[in-house]
Amino acid sequence: MARLFITPREINFISDITKEIIKDVVGQKIYYYPVSEHKTQVRGVYNEAFKKVFDNPIAIDALVDSQYQNDSTMDQFGSDTQYKLEVFIQYRDMVEKGINIEPGDYFSFSTIFYEISQVTIMRNIYGLAEHKGGIKLVGTRARESLFTALTIGPTDISNSESDAVQHTFVQQRGFSENKEGITADVHDLVKNGVLDSPLTGPKEVSPLGDSPQVGSAFYDE
Repeated sequence: MARLFITPREINFISDITKEIIKDVVGQKIYYYPVSEHKTQVRGVYNEAFKKVFDNPIAIDALVDSQYQNDSTMDQFGSDTQYKLEVFIQYRDMVEKGINIEPGDYFSFSTIFYEISQVTIMRNIYGLAEHKGGIKLVGTRARESLFTALTIGPTDISNSESDAVQHTFVQQRGFSENKEGITADVHDLVKNGVLDSPLTGPKEVSPLGDSPQVGSAFYDE
């Protein structure tokens, strides 16, 4: 596609729409655990780390594949199953937040921790080399002994922790903050003065939207 027709404004529009779908409609998150290069001690001839130390987890808005993959192998010790999960992340969101995801780092989703085995930059937008469509992560289930911290919710409806089930979902809509705190969300068309910020602000799905108090519902005031 020619650059004559796909200008920076069109690219910003595509970026804003994909951010809005992921952050304000889907509402899925992973919690990213980068390995700390400064705190992790490397030993031996092969520069192996016997115990990895992680920086604080970072919440990342994402599209998470609903299908868990598993690869089973058979050896002299019996069957071994490796669980994999695919995650899709908005590329410019990571650039604007200064987050560089590397293979060998970890993330959690639901009750499971995954080691990132593959980071793939997805196709260019309309063939423009500098604009990427997204990032695809492939995570392989990590050893249970590797993490001593509890997973961050939502996890599973069977768990008793207060954050096991998410009852409130608050949109971001390009605002740097919402009622839950700092979002660092950016809508580039608003940033560049092409559009105004939404007048009504972020909406939410929460118990406030349900007058009979039987569950969470859309709330817009």
